[in-house]
Amino acid sequence: MENAVGPSSPAPQGQLAEVWARIRGRLRDEVGEVEYRSWLRQMTLSALQGEEVVILLPTRFLRDWVRGHYGDRLRELWQAELPVVRRVEFRVKPEARPAEPAATVPGPASNLSEPAATTQAARPAARLEVHEGGLAEPLGRPAEPRAEIRTDPRADWSAPLDPRFTFDTFVVGKPNEFAHACARRVAERPASPGFNPLFLYGGVGLGKTHLMHAIAWTIRERGTADGRTSLSVAYMSAEKFMYRFIAALRSQSTMEFKESLRSVDVLLIDDLQFLIGKDNTQEEFFHTFNALVDAGKQIIVSSDKPPSDLAGIEDRLRTRLGCGMVADLHATTYELRISILQSKAQQAGVPVPPKVLEFLAHKITSNVRELEGALNRLIAHANLFGRPVTLEGAQEVLHDVLRAHDRRVTIEEIQKKVAEHYNIRLSDMASPRRARNVARPRQVAMYLAKQLTSRSLPEIGRRFGGRDHTTVMHAVSRVAELMQQDSAFAEDVELLRRMLET
Repeated sequence: MENAVGPSSPAPQGQLAEVWARIRGRLRDEVGEVEYRSWLRQMTLSALQGEEVVILLPTRFLRDWVRGHYGDRLRELWQAELPVVRRVEFRVKPEARPAEPAATVPGPASNLSEPAATTQAARPAARLEVHEGGLAEPLGRPAEPRAEIRTDPRADWSAPLDPRFTFDTFVVGKPNEFAHACARRVAERPASPGFNPLFLYGGVGLGKTHLMHAIAWTIRERGTADGRTSLSVAYMSAEKFMYRFIAALRSQSTMEFKESLRSVDVLLIDDLQFLIGKDNTQEEFFHTFNALVDAGKQIIVSSDKPPSDLAGIEDRLRTRLGCGMVADLHATTYELRISILQSKAQQAGVPVPPKVLEFLAHKITSNVRELEGALNRLIAHANLFGRPVTLEGAQEVLHDVLRAHDRRVTIEEIQKKVAEHYNIRLSDMASPRRARNVARPRQVAMYLAKQLTSRSLPEIGRRFGGRDHTTVMHAVSRVAELMQQDSAFAEDVELLRRMLET
């Protein structure tokens, strides 16, 4: 009877673990530690059967993901080590069960731990599981419990987590430090008093989704305090929540939907504003919310507005959402944008001159996604054409993005919108009046003109009654200082920014 390695195996059994360890090491070096831990760490080697390598993964979702994203590369790595390998098969790892008598095991045995001449009829068939440390106990024998991330059984409808979005890759600055601290607290101590629910809100591309994914990754990896198993985590958008609820109604499986959703330990719902006007879905979410909170489970929700401003959401739901911890993410400052660009450039391993980073931070102020997209575009262009990243090249490659930002808003539009918001006359923007109720809106308008346009400080000063550029500098720094000290004032300025950018 032929063993798993086969009579013509190019690697003795004792070397198989070393080969597998080298392959995993090369893969880790290629994809990075974060991506490796997220998607590939749970791979185990089942058997080498002739020309085919069999790799096991704990769930169908993870099996399909690894097969689709890393299957070809794994086959290449195996062939580089063992040229006889032609195929890599990915399967779902069966649950460990006690060994059965040999008479009940059909087909040829596949035991990597015995030579080919060993008589297999006297022992049950067993496939060895190969971890990072080498060969483990056969799957056919009871295994010692291992500390690993438990994959959520609801993975077929819970959205996958992005391996890039972790706390390690989140750049912290004044506009987001409070939200980051709250997210860290919830990730380390779910369902803590005063932090359930956690409600994150802010404009597009400011980091809400990043923090939610980071919370989910951390909770999954940390597990419960006793270390026996990890908490079950379900993440989805409010839109997906609604579609799943509608599908359950159509298939008359609402009870199964309710039980599955309410059995999780941590529920994360992104973009709650999507539920505005969907009364039936709001009703179901409200009951799910109550059931989880009453059971001591953690809920994290994100939206583009605070609970009090979510018009179209039922009062009882809006009240419950605001009863925990509400944390906002303000618009990025110049310093934060520079830090984000430096971090992303370092991760990409491409040298980007400081002048280019400063140029991007000044020009693209709307959101972090657009900022990262511009940097990725520059890096890709440099890699494809083998050229260094330069300021002139950035202006050429990003001409369409920069032109869109230049024409997005004018100083006149800013002055008009700010005057309307603070109920002053438009002429007050250029007048010599220094009364507080006029001077503060004028400073806000100067700040927004600096943030949202490409105009120079002297030019901005000329549009505000011929003021000196130092006056504009003072206004910009004063508004930035007040935004850090007064959250209500910061929200006011952020609201004006959003109105001008839409």
